[in-house]
Amino acid sequence: MNTQFDIEKVLGSGKIQSELEYERALIADRKLRTLSRENTRLKPLRKKLRDLIEKYENKNWSSQSNIDEEKVHENDLAELIAEKERQFIQKRKELIRAKLKKTGITQQELGIILDHSSKTYMSELMNGLSPFTLNDLIIIHRLLKIELQYLIPTTLPQKQRLKIKSSIEKIGANKLKLSATDFDLAV
Repeated sequence: MNTQFDIEKVLGSGKIQSELEYERALIADRKLRTLSRENTRLKPLRKKLRDLIEKYENKNWSSQSNIDEEKVHENDLAELIAEKERQFIQKRKELIRAKLKKTGITQQELGIILDHSSKTYMSELMNGLSPFTLNDLIIIHRLLKIELQYLIPTTLPQKQRLKIKSSIEKIGANKLKLSATDFDLAV
């Protein structure tokens, strides 16, 4: 499961498939609102995303849909995860920009180094609308001397976290002393 939002993947699938993807789409929509003022190429992208958001809301959050406590809890959890991801991406963007400024390299020049010729695509990467590749992040790490923990999100999907917790209990791995925060298992 992907732990980062990829707007092209969502638009390609033609639908929002989960509460987490919905919350990520809402954050992406807010970013696109700002970015599309600077770059008109992003306006149709935002329009398509808005349409998918509206379709998801009508199906899952209208007065006709079945909204129970479990659904509300799922949405609350998704909102929390998406907000943590947003904060991570914002901090990463600030770190990269600060290092670029120190070295005298522009964001567009970084894009050339990463072999991304499109200024728009670099903006999408920096703003978390499209995910950096692992290779991009390794190059940024080595080039700008930014610790990997600030470049690579380490959030695990909820299903995987629960499976790890269950597996640890199943095998009786008493020597593994994981706290709730190690895998965000308190959720």
